[in-house]
Amino acid sequence: MTEQYTQQQYPCASCGARLTFAPGTTALKCPYCGFEQQVDQAPDREIREHSFDAWMAEAQQKPVTQIAAHTVTCTGCGARTETDHLSDACPFCGAAIVVEAHADLMITPEAVLPFAITSDQAMDMFQDWVRSRWFAPNTLKTLAAREGIKGTYLPYWTYDSDTITMYHGQRGDYYWDTETYTDSEGKEQERQVRRIRWYPAYGRVERVFDDILVSAVKRLPVDKVDKLEPWDLPAAVPYQPEYLAGYQTLRYETEPPEGLERFKQIARDRIEDDCRDDIGGDQQRVHSMDTEWNAVTFKLMLLPVWLAAYRFDNQVWRVMINARTGEVIGDRPYSAVKIAAAVVAALLLIAAAVLAYTLLQGR
Repeated sequence: MTEQYTQQQYPCASCGARLTFAPGTTALKCPYCGFEQQVDQAPDREIREHSFDAWMAEAQQKPVTQIAAHTVTCTGCGARTETDHLSDACPFCGAAIVVEAHADLMITPEAVLPFAITSDQAMDMFQDWVRSRWFAPNTLKTLAAREGIKGTYLPYWTYDSDTITMYHGQRGDYYWDTETYTDSEGKEQERQVRRIRWYPAYGRVERVFDDILVSAVKRLPVDKVDKLEPWDLPAAVPYQPEYLAGYQTLRYETEPPEGLERFKQIARDRIEDDCRDDIGGDQQRVHSMDTEWNAVTFKLMLLPVWLAAYRFDNQVWRVMINARTGEVIGDRPYSAVKIAAAVVAALLLIAAAVLAYTLLQGR
C-alpha cells in the first residue's frame, strides 16, 4: 500500500533548472547558472515543543495507520516514483523533490539544522579520513574517490523533562588502619592499610533535561550515530521544506514512545551521577532510584550528515560526516597483507636488535 503525497520543487527563475539548498547560506542555489533565491523566513514560525501526554491522548483516539511509501509525481519529467524518504532526487531526471508530509499520518518536523559543509569539503574530509587509516587496503583510496558522498538529513527526537529522583544507597569513607605483618626475614613489621567504612545514604536530586537527542532511525547503529555529537542545536531554525531541497531526508522509523524510553535510559545515567555527587564521600553505591518525569515534551528535528557507503570484499562499509562540525565517524576494512608485512618487519627489527646486542656482548 502506498500513500499519495504532494511534492514541492523549486524552479530557477533564471534558467528553469531545479534549485537546491546551498550549505552555509540561507538560500537556494541553481547548480547550473548560479542564481540564488533566499529562503523566506516566516516571522510567526517558531520551534515548538509538544506535550508527550497530550500527544499520547490524541494518538490513542486515532485509528492505527501503517505509513507506507510515498507516491510522488515529478513536475520536472512527469515520472511517478515511490519513496520512503521525505526528500530525494527524481531517479529519472535528477530533480530535487521534497515531500509534503500529511500531518494526520506523520509528525511534521519542528526544526532543521541546515547543512553548513559543502559536498566538496565533505569529500576532502572523507579522503583525509581514508588516508589516515592505518593498514587500510590501497584500493580504499580509489573507492573513496569513486563512490562519492550523499547529503542526508537524519531524523531525531528531542526530549525535555523536569525530574525529581528519590534514591537510596551507601556512602563510603576511607580510613587508615595499622596492620602487623612478617617480612621475608621473619621480622614483625607494621604498615598502614587503607580501608573503607560504609554508611546508609538517601536523598533527593532534581535535574532539568533539555533537548536530549534520540536517533529516530533504526537502519544506522546508535553507537555510531551518537558519536556524531555534539550538534550546535542553538543554530537550528524552524522547519521549512526549502532546506531539504537537493538532499535525501530519511523518515523517522521509531515512534515517540520508543524514543522516550531511550531518552530515559540516557537520563538515568546522568541522574545516577547526580545521586553520587549528592551522597559524597570517597565512594558511593546507588541501590535504587525512583524518578518522577514531569512536563515531558518532545519534537522531531532534522540533522545534516554526509553519507558515504562503499563495498569492499563483499561487505558494505559506511562513513558519516557531521555536516556542521566535520566530525567523521565510520567503519573501515583492514589489509591482511599490510598487517602481515608489519608483523614481519617488527620481528625482523627485534631479531636485528638481538643480533647486534649479542655481537656487542661477544667483543
